[in-house]
Amino acid sequence: MSIKEISRTLRQLPAIASLARALKPRPMTTRDCLSARVEKLALEHPERSAVIFEGRELNWSELNAEANRFAHTLKQLGLGRGDCAALMMENRIEFLTTLIALNKLGAIAALINTNLNGRALAHCLQITDARWCLFGEERMDVIDAVRPDSGGIEQWLFVSDSGDLPCPAWAHDLGAASAAAATGNPEETQSNTIREKALYIFTSGTTGLPKAAVMTNRRFILSSLMSSLGGLRCDVNDRIYLCLPLYHGTALFLGAGAAFNSGASLFLRRKFSASHFLDEVREHQTTCFIYIGEICRYLLATPAREDDYRNPLSTVMGNGLRPDIWQAFKTRFGITRVSEFYGSSEGNMGFINLLNKDCTVGTGSLPHTLVQYDIDADEVVRDKRGRCIKVKRGEPGLLLGKITAVTEFEGYTNAEATEKKILRDVYKTGDAWFNTGDLLKTVDVGFAFGLPHYQFVDRIGDTFRWKGENVSTNEVGEVINAHPQVHFCNVYGVEVPGTDGRAGMAALLLEGDSRELDLESFSALIVDQLPAYARPLFLRILPNMDTTGTFKMVKGTLRKEGFDPAKVSDPIMVMKPGSARYEPLSPDLAADILAGKGGY
Repeated sequence: MSIKEISRTLRQLPAIASLARALKPRPMTTRDCLSARVEKLALEHPERSAVIFEGRELNWSELNAEANRFAHTLKQLGLGRGDCAALMMENRIEFLTTLIALNKLGAIAALINTNLNGRALAHCLQITDARWCLFGEERMDVIDAVRPDSGGIEQWLFVSDSGDLPCPAWAHDLGAASAAAATGNPEETQSNTIREKALYIFTSGTTGLPKAAVMTNRRFILSSLMSSLGGLRCDVNDRIYLCLPLYHGTALFLGAGAAFNSGASLFLRRKFSASHFLDEVREHQTTCFIYIGEICRYLLATPAREDDYRNPLSTVMGNGLRPDIWQAFKTRFGITRVSEFYGSSEGNMGFINLLNKDCTVGTGSLPHTLVQYDIDADEVVRDKRGRCIKVKRGEPGLLLGKITAVTEFEGYTNAEATEKKILRDVYKTGDAWFNTGDLLKTVDVGFAFGLPHYQFVDRIGDTFRWKGENVSTNEVGEVINAHPQVHFCNVYGVEVPGTDGRAGMAALLLEGDSRELDLESFSALIVDQLPAYARPLFLRILPNMDTTGTFKMVKGTLRKEGFDPAKVSDPIMVMKPGSARYEPLSPDLAADILAGKGGY
């Protein structure tokens, strides 16, 4: 252990102490919310840049005024404290102003994934009991298609984008209605408490269709403070490069939330572009970047230049930066601080790399444990007394977060789904733990004040992560089973070299009289019913399938065999990148994919 390493670690202490003070528990009746913090920034730093988007720039005073116009208009339309409004919009300034407006009024914003359509979209609108739906011009067609099945939506509020499409007759034009609205702060904001619900964040899970995770003002603020004070360590002199979708917690809490806390400016992009990244970082002098591991791989895949490291970027924060590319990414782009984190929108605990150690998601102070998990049987291992067994240091284990008065599991809008995420009687009768569904292990990071540091290993069970999204195997399975030729299916995630997460694969048992799968009709079903990230990339046609009590063990075997022709003799189909149709997987293409050259 070198003196240099110890010194570098000790330099992190002042920021950690500042974060600890900010995270000190407060009474749930405390009046606070992130929109109140935006109002404070508008008062203290009115002329400072707040956001830059597609050539348009607003300072904090202007951003707050725009949000106030929306808030006063929404109030006139009847929206108030505790009401839920669905919000479906791509990354743009209006997403921010709409979200801030809802929070100012004490309303709940249900953030809808812009990739959804059809049944999944209608489901998300139904389960939150939303009475309002605020949607962007860019998503008008998919919203219109599900209106008959949207549950209790009473008012549809249109927000213009390019201006190419007018507001439909069945909706109100929120922009036009708010053009002459008051710009002063609504009085409701100062009455908002940290115990009140602020957001519903949708997450896929074992119950099939997306679930709505509850996010209170308290957790919204704490997550954002973790980013602004602990991860990015930003202030009004910084600018955050933000290209991840704002309906996700990673972008919203770590990016936008950090800006609302600190006054840092946002450079907001509708979608990620690897080819434009460095030019924009330099042009807009962005010092911070919010990432997911897949984006880092894309950036490393672009043609390298000798001066890639010459840019203002110094700190990045996100999740999924895997050890195999960690150092290469830091070195090429001149990154000095990687604040990798681990957590979930619904989780009651998380980790963050506060000490700037390489190849780790960091550590955390909230009560947690790693327990033994049988991957093949897909179940927690318990001893003769029925208690869970802690893993040894360095061994992968299922991460559990203890549920206490301080580490409450706020759950979902569905009580049954909430209960399914709780593991009880773990170490003693009556204890309760949040089941993260993830395997982690401890790693040696050198001098770290004796704190254990962790590394993400894999997801388990009935979800897998692909293209930055959590995919429910049950949701995909329900769609596949609707095809008339499919008797039974088994959906799982498989490793694809050179990518992050796991790609979807489905093993199919066809009906007795079906010899070959009709690829045209099957492909049409998948493309119509599932967003791109949830579509299985590979299909395996099985001669038979075990549907008895050993079914989970079969899934483990299928997962290990994957799509490798050397391990599988059954017919395998593939959906190539950019394609909307399945076709037989040739040996040459399989070899390319296994060599990391498949284009995924």
